[in-house]
Amino acid sequence: MTEGTFGRGGGDGTAGGPGADGRPTRVLVADDQTVVREGIVMLLGLLPGIEVVGAAADGEEAVRLVARYDPDVVLMDLRMPRCDGVEATRRIRADHPGTEVVILTTYADDESLFPALQAGARGYLTKDAGGEEIARAVADVRSGAAGLSPQIQRRLLERLSATVSEERAPEREPRALPSVLPDGLTVREAEVLALIAEGLSNSEIAERLFVGPATVKTHINNLFAKTAVRDRAQAVTYAFRHGIAGPSS
Repeated sequence: MTEGTFGRGGGDGTAGGPGADGRPTRVLVADDQTVVREGIVMLLGLLPGIEVVGAAADGEEAVRLVARYDPDVVLMDLRMPRCDGVEATRRIRADHPGTEVVILTTYADDESLFPALQAGARGYLTKDAGGEEIARAVADVRSGAAGLSPQIQRRLLERLSATVSEERAPEREPRALPSVLPDGLTVREAEVLALIAEGLSNSEIAERLFVGPATVKTHINNLFAKTAVRDRAQAVTYAFRHGIAGPSS
């Protein structure tokens, strides 16, 4: 654990984007890897207009240090012990709305990106970002804008485009399930089985049913046990054989 003020960057005070009051942007760093955390702190210390006020080794400590030091911006890793970056972001934004969060992570997949943004992060960068890009994101979120890397902006646009296309497509009626489900399957388990038969992944099933991926995995484990199938291919065969999947009438 590392606390306290680490110092201000040099230069003319512009790169980090000082606020309207002219003071440096106060930044807290949260990353569970010591080498990475210390490297980010060192990099920020070289950037003008930024003052590093503390560093946290996990999300739980990040929440505590935000309450103590009231930073303007938190640079937040996602995969951390005790409390991950998404949950820490949610708690910080709920209790300290004046503190913005920029995710700084290795991951740019949908399962990492969208939960973080939904939790309240205003910026999202991958760890191959350079000092100039990090400084720009910090300045952007402090000024009220979004601090997103070009890669993340493209991913959001692709997702938006796909969503618009889906909304414009004719809505398909869900297949009616059999009135009596075999092997003690619940309705939700049968719905998950039908979506497996459509070729959907766990994350796609979670999105379709508005549940978390862990919940989908639990349903899959339960239905596999009840139906005695060993893999998704056998599950698809089972679904067609019992009328849970197949051409809609």
